[in-house]
Amino acid sequence: MKAVIYQGPRRLAVQDVPDAKVQGPLDAVIRITTTNICGSDLHMYEGRTSVEEGKVLGHENMGVVEEVGPGVDRIKVGDRVSVPFNVACGTCRNCTGGWTSFCLRVNPTEGMDGAAYGYANMGPYDGGQAEYLRVPYADFNLLHLPAGTDHENDFTMLSDIFPTGWHGTELAEVGPGDSVAVFGAGPVGLMAVHSAFLRGASEVFAVDQQADRLSLAEGYGATPIDFSKGDPAEQILDATGGIGVDRGVEAVGWQAHDSSGDEHPELVLDNLVKVVRTAGSIGVVGVYVPEDPGVEDPSSAGRIGWDYGTFFTKGQRMGTGQAPVKRYNRQLRDLIIEGRADPGRIVSHEVGLDEAVDAYERFDRREDGWTKVLLKPAA
Repeated sequence: MKAVIYQGPRRLAVQDVPDAKVQGPLDAVIRITTTNICGSDLHMYEGRTSVEEGKVLGHENMGVVEEVGPGVDRIKVGDRVSVPFNVACGTCRNCTGGWTSFCLRVNPTEGMDGAAYGYANMGPYDGGQAEYLRVPYADFNLLHLPAGTDHENDFTMLSDIFPTGWHGTELAEVGPGDSVAVFGAGPVGLMAVHSAFLRGASEVFAVDQQADRLSLAEGYGATPIDFSKGDPAEQILDATGGIGVDRGVEAVGWQAHDSSGDEHPELVLDNLVKVVRTAGSIGVVGVYVPEDPGVEDPSSAGRIGWDYGTFFTKGQRMGTGQAPVKRYNRQLRDLIIEGRADPGRIVSHEVGLDEAVDAYERFDRREDGWTKVLLKPAA
């Protein structure tokens, strides 16, 4: 089968690799119909993680079941399914508590709870930017979708970015009438904007400097804040009469940069502390890492000097971490089916697997209009 292979910083290839196959009784093999390039894939692409060369990338996957192991009885051959990016056993303490993003049994990497497809330090699992994907614990992990091809570009967001955006608003405790600031209007930030309004937010500010992203945020109802035109915290404080917002969502991560392109890992955290009111809450779903091999002192990435003193003084609360997709994906699927949610609105490009290398380059350069790229292996 063909797959997208990591070969080093900014070096990918589409190559033939051994076909995905059932390896255990609880496995299924999925024929991929749509697999997405995620903003967090760019951390690996840019050489900012310890992902090994030869890794098949891709953790945003959906498709049709081609084969199941003898222990699989809920999922059937021919089922159309969404594949959560979390690989989870379903029976450990964290899984039974709803925290499938921190499964205790599936990742042999020392010090890491939780696993994912095709990602650095997240276990030995190949990704789905390929023609086929092996899914362990298939009965537990897979989400049924209506048969056919309806809502394909909406459903493909259920594997990661829609639940992750929702998780950001959950961690931030967004509720009816709340005002919200979302920093980062990439795909996850856009889903946080959409989720905030679905949860009843009265006003949402979306912070970015890319015009195409801000336009999409505005399309979901957000007030765009262009940080290239001035301090984003001051812009939001001015717009709220100095009060700030009730809730904040961090959808950028440790590679946050200012308008000139210089990285400041603490930048977004500090801005959120400024704009969220006293006793407000913050959800952090942008990726932060213990080590970054792309900088002179790799361990410095895990120790960020941010304004904790003001955070404490203001009595703010913060939730962090990767989304437990299964906690939200069924409900979000049903919102799509009923026409209440349209995450597929952000899709800018649909290309074949053979065009993945070029698509990564364009997405990484933030070329105008390249907001969300879907790979279609059958194209």
